[in-house]
Amino acid sequence: MRENERTVGCVYSSYSMSDLSPEQFQTVKTKAHALYTKSREIYNPYFKERIILNADGFHHLQFSARHERSKREQHLKFNLLPLALDVISKSGTVQEYRKILTPIGKSRNGFVPMKPVEYWAFIAIVGDRNEIKIRTIVRRIGTGNRIFWSVMPDSKFKHGQHLAREGIEDV
Repeated sequence: MRENERTVGCVYSSYSMSDLSPEQFQTVKTKAHALYTKSREIYNPYFKERIILNADGFHHLQFSARHERSKREQHLKFNLLPLALDVISKSGTVQEYRKILTPIGKSRNGFVPMKPVEYWAFIAIVGDRNEIKIRTIVRRIGTGNRIFWSVMPDSKFKHGQHLAREGIEDV
Protein backbone atom coordinates (compact mmCIF):
# COMPACT_ATOMS: atom_id res chain seq x y z
CA MET A 1 0.00 0.00 0.00
CA ARG A 2 1.42 3.40 -0.96
CA GLU A 3 1.64 6.38 1.41
CA ASN A 4 -1.35 8.28 -0.04
CA GLU A 5 -3.52 5.20 0.17
CA ARG A 6 -2.75 4.92 3.87
CA THR A 7 -3.51 8.61 4.33
CA VAL A 8 -6.84 8.45 2.54
CA GLY A 9 -7.69 5.04 3.96
CA CYS A 10 -7.72 6.32 7.52
CA VAL A 11 -10.22 8.99 6.51
CA TYR A 12 -12.77 6.29 5.77
CA SER A 13 -11.96 4.05 8.66
CA SER A 14 -14.40 4.07 11.51
CA TYR A 15 -11.63 4.07 14.10
CA SER A 16 -12.16 5.57 17.49
CA MET A 17 -9.45 7.54 19.20
CA SER A 18 -9.19 4.69 21.73
CA ASP A 19 -7.59 2.74 18.85
CA LEU A 20 -4.92 5.44 18.54
CA SER A 21 -2.30 5.67 21.27
CA PRO A 22 -0.89 9.03 22.34
CA GLU A 23 2.42 7.97 20.79
CA GLN A 24 0.75 7.21 17.44
CA PHE A 25 -1.06 10.55 17.53
CA GLN A 26 2.20 12.37 18.28
CA THR A 27 3.93 10.54 15.40
CA VAL A 28 1.21 11.68 12.94
CA LYS A 29 1.38 15.23 14.30
CA THR A 30 5.18 15.30 14.02
CA LYS A 31 5.08 14.03 10.43
CA ALA A 32 2.43 16.60 9.51
CA HIS A 33 4.46 19.40 11.10
CA ALA A 34 7.62 18.28 9.27
CA LEU A 35 5.76 18.29 5.95
CA TYR A 36 4.21 21.68 6.71
CA THR A 37 7.49 23.35 7.67
CA LYS A 38 9.50 21.70 4.88
CA SER A 39 8.33 24.37 2.46
CA ARG A 40 7.23 27.76 3.75
CA GLU A 41 5.19 28.54 0.64
CA ILE A 42 3.43 26.85 -2.28
CA TYR A 43 2.75 28.38 -5.69
CA ASN A 44 -0.95 28.47 -6.58
CA PRO A 45 -1.99 28.80 -10.25
CA TYR A 46 -5.31 30.52 -9.44
CA PHE A 47 -3.71 33.45 -7.62
CA LYS A 48 -0.50 33.25 -9.67
CA GLU A 49 1.40 33.74 -6.43
CA ARG A 50 2.73 31.80 -3.48
CA ILE A 51 0.50 30.76 -0.59
CA ILE A 52 2.29 31.10 2.75
CA LEU A 53 2.49 28.16 5.16
CA ASN A 54 2.89 29.82 8.55
CA ALA A 55 2.33 28.92 12.20
CA ASP A 56 -1.22 30.33 12.10
CA GLY A 57 -2.34 27.71 9.57
CA PHE A 58 -0.80 24.79 11.45
CA HIS A 59 -2.23 26.11 14.72
CA HIS A 60 -5.70 26.24 13.13
CA LEU A 61 -5.45 22.51 12.35
CA GLN A 62 -5.26 21.95 16.11
CA PHE A 63 -7.47 24.73 17.47
CA SER A 64 -10.72 26.46 16.51
CA ALA A 65 -12.09 29.56 18.22
CA ARG A 66 -9.29 29.26 20.80
CA HIS A 67 -10.42 25.78 21.85
CA GLU A 68 -8.46 22.65 21.09
CA ARG A 69 -10.05 20.43 18.46
CA SER A 70 -10.66 16.81 19.43
CA LYS A 71 -7.71 14.48 18.88
CA ARG A 72 -9.79 12.63 16.28
CA GLU A 73 -10.43 15.83 14.30
CA GLN A 74 -6.76 16.84 14.54
CA HIS A 75 -5.72 13.37 13.38
CA LEU A 76 -8.05 13.66 10.38
CA LYS A 77 -6.72 17.12 9.44
CA PHE A 78 -3.08 16.00 9.82
CA ASN A 79 -3.76 13.06 7.51
CA LEU A 80 -5.47 15.28 4.92
CA LEU A 81 -2.63 17.84 4.96
CA PRO A 82 -0.51 16.26 2.16
CA LEU A 83 -3.58 16.14 -0.08
CA ALA A 84 -4.48 19.76 0.77
CA LEU A 85 -1.02 21.04 -0.11
CA ASP A 86 -1.26 19.19 -3.43
CA VAL A 87 -4.67 20.80 -4.10
CA ILE A 88 -3.19 24.27 -3.49
CA SER A 89 -0.36 23.60 -5.92
CA LYS A 90 -2.72 22.45 -8.72
CA SER A 91 -5.95 24.44 -8.36
CA GLY A 92 -6.67 26.89 -11.13
CA THR A 93 -10.24 27.68 -10.08
CA VAL A 94 -11.79 28.64 -6.79
CA GLN A 95 -15.09 27.04 -5.80
CA GLU A 96 -16.14 29.33 -2.95
CA TYR A 97 -15.29 32.81 -1.74
CA ARG A 98 -16.28 34.63 1.43
CA LYS A 99 -15.39 38.07 2.77
CA ILE A 100 -16.29 39.11 6.31
CA LEU A 101 -15.45 41.94 8.66
CA THR A 102 -14.00 40.54 11.87
CA PRO A 103 -12.34 41.85 15.03
CA ILE A 104 -8.56 41.58 14.85
CA GLY A 105 -6.29 42.48 17.74
CA LYS A 106 -6.94 43.80 21.22
CA SER A 107 -9.54 46.25 22.40
CA ARG A 108 -8.48 49.89 22.68
CA ASN A 109 -10.68 52.25 24.67
CA GLY A 110 -13.51 49.72 24.43
CA PHE A 111 -13.22 49.42 20.65
CA VAL A 112 -11.89 46.40 18.83
CA PRO A 113 -10.24 47.09 15.46
CA MET A 114 -12.06 45.41 12.57
CA LYS A 115 -10.47 44.14 9.36
CA PRO A 116 -11.81 42.43 6.27
CA VAL A 117 -10.94 38.73 6.16
CA GLU A 118 -11.23 36.78 2.91
CA TYR A 119 -11.54 33.02 2.55
CA TRP A 120 -11.15 31.00 -0.65
CA ALA A 121 -12.12 27.31 -0.86
CA PHE A 122 -10.52 24.93 -3.32
CA ILE A 123 -12.56 21.74 -3.53
CA ALA A 124 -11.12 18.63 -5.15
CA ILE A 125 -11.62 14.89 -5.33
CA VAL A 126 -8.24 13.48 -4.37
CA GLY A 127 -6.37 10.34 -3.42
CA ASP A 128 -4.58 7.74 -5.50
CA ARG A 129 -7.94 6.42 -6.66
CA ASN A 130 -9.93 9.68 -6.36
CA GLU A 131 -11.45 8.49 -3.10
CA ILE A 132 -12.27 11.60 -1.11
CA LYS A 133 -13.56 15.10 -1.71
CA ILE A 134 -11.73 17.70 0.37
CA ARG A 135 -12.06 21.43 0.91
CA THR A 136 -8.82 23.38 1.28
CA ILE A 137 -9.10 26.90 2.68
CA VAL A 138 -6.82 29.87 1.99
CA ARG A 139 -7.24 33.02 4.11
CA ARG A 140 -6.10 36.65 3.95
CA ILE A 141 -6.50 39.35 6.59
CA GLY A 142 -6.76 42.85 5.13
CA THR A 143 -4.11 43.31 2.46
CA GLY A 144 -1.73 40.75 4.01
CA ASN A 145 -0.43 37.51 2.55
CA ARG A 146 -2.69 34.67 1.55
CA ILE A 147 -2.02 31.75 3.88
CA PHE A 148 -3.06 28.11 4.09
CA TRP A 149 -5.82 28.04 6.68
CA SER A 150 -7.52 24.66 6.83
CA VAL A 151 -8.48 21.35 5.26
CA MET A 152 -11.55 19.21 5.84
CA PRO A 153 -13.58 16.51 4.12
CA ASP A 154 -16.10 18.26 1.88
CA SER A 155 -18.80 15.63 2.11
CA LYS A 156 -20.16 13.81 5.06
CA PHE A 157 -20.44 10.15 4.22
CA LYS A 158 -22.90 7.93 6.01
CA HIS A 159 -21.61 4.64 7.36
CA GLY A 160 -20.25 2.62 4.46
CA GLN A 161 -20.71 5.35 1.82
CA HIS A 162 -17.77 6.40 -0.34
CA LEU A 163 -17.06 7.94 -3.71
CA ALA A 164 -17.23 5.52 -6.64
CA ARG A 165 -13.89 3.91 -7.41
CA GLU A 166 -14.84 2.92 -10.95
CA GLY A 167 -16.16 4.99 -13.80
CA ILE A 168 -19.54 4.31 -15.37
CA GLU A 169 -17.80 2.63 -18.31
CA ASP A 170 -16.24 0.06 -15.93
CA VAL A 171 -19.61 -1.20 -14.65
